[in-house]
Amino acid sequence: MARFLRPLVRGTTYTRWLHLWVPMLFESVWLFIDMSKPWVPAVLLVPLGLIPAVRRGEGVQARVMLAPGEGGGPAAEISVAPSVSWRDRLRTVLWLEVRIVLGWVAGLLTIWLPASSVILVQASFGPAALETPLLTVTVHQHWSYALLIPLPLLALYGAVVGLGELITAIARRLLGPSPAERLAALEERTEQLLERSRIARELHDSIGHALTVAVVQAGAARAAGDPAFTERALAAIEDTGRAALEDLDRVLGILREAERPASSRPTLTEADRLLESARGSGAKVDAEVTGPVETVPGPVSREGYRILQESLTNVLRHAGSVPVRVRIEIADGTLGLEVRNPLTADIPGPGRGSGLRGIRERAALLGGRARTGPDQGDWQVHVELPLR
Repeated sequence: MARFLRPLVRGTTYTRWLHLWVPMLFESVWLFIDMSKPWVPAVLLVPLGLIPAVRRGEGVQARVMLAPGEGGGPAAEISVAPSVSWRDRLRTVLWLEVRIVLGWVAGLLTIWLPASSVILVQASFGPAALETPLLTVTVHQHWSYALLIPLPLLALYGAVVGLGELITAIARRLLGPSPAERLAALEERTEQLLERSRIARELHDSIGHALTVAVVQAGAARAAGDPAFTERALAAIEDTGRAALEDLDRVLGILREAERPASSRPTLTEADRLLESARGSGAKVDAEVTGPVETVPGPVSREGYRILQESLTNVLRHAGSVPVRVRIEIADGTLGLEVRNPLTADIPGPGRGSGLRGIRERAALLGGRARTGPDQGDWQVHVELPLR
């Protein structure tokens, strides 16, 4: 019984019913003008629904009145963006027509069902009649009508709850995100997952390595009892800690950007900024770009930028001021990215280093592949990412 009556104490039940009544305000104004043509407002809604901003207004109204106070559920599935395609406009027109039809149903039920209970009360004590422009009802007196008084009220309760659920489901369907909006949300979610994965990798590798070195060196220095060894151990701890702090600052910089939408993150169209930064650090960068970089899809372009950034960082960190060849090619549905520099004594071996592992993981997440390691006297990073 408590479950059956629960909708009575939910504010959503009444805001949804009010949402159904809103179109009847427009309809009532028209009936004062011309009662013989009640279908005219429905016709006028067609050009109104083709206006892009109307979809935004309907979405905001549906979120506030159909799912008030809910961060997820129905509210999260209702778009508040204007129409960007004819499909969105037609869905908005259909929504307006469905809404006014359900508004008529809600209005009639709200009037006739309580009126039916009143007629039954009157008929229990004597003859009762109800006259309207559309219908005239006459009921003869009988005591048994008293038993039927609750039925119209129960029907009204079911209509309030049922029509509220129905209009909410239709709103999710007709005012839901368009394919373009769903793709943008998916891109942003993908970017967030990729950045979280990268942050976890870098924190684990950098901070974990620094703490391990510090613990091992401190224990060895205490056990050795040699001032010279202790001094070397402290120097190693200092160097490792300084490098870890630099990595931590870089990771915190990523965290500070967490609230930025994915579409505002740097892409390969801004690769010149990375190249100039590397040249400013002393590297002799020879870059070649083939194909329309601006047509690369957002997630691929953003990950390509990060891979190029990590590759140039590794060159500066391990090889220093050496010639670097950068090749970016967009062809046959694939983004090719290659960074090469002469081999030096201080290079990471294949499979070692969080940066190289991060490059391979980024490529794998997008269905691509990455090769890192020595190649014909050079150190190379070669990545291929599918554009679809």
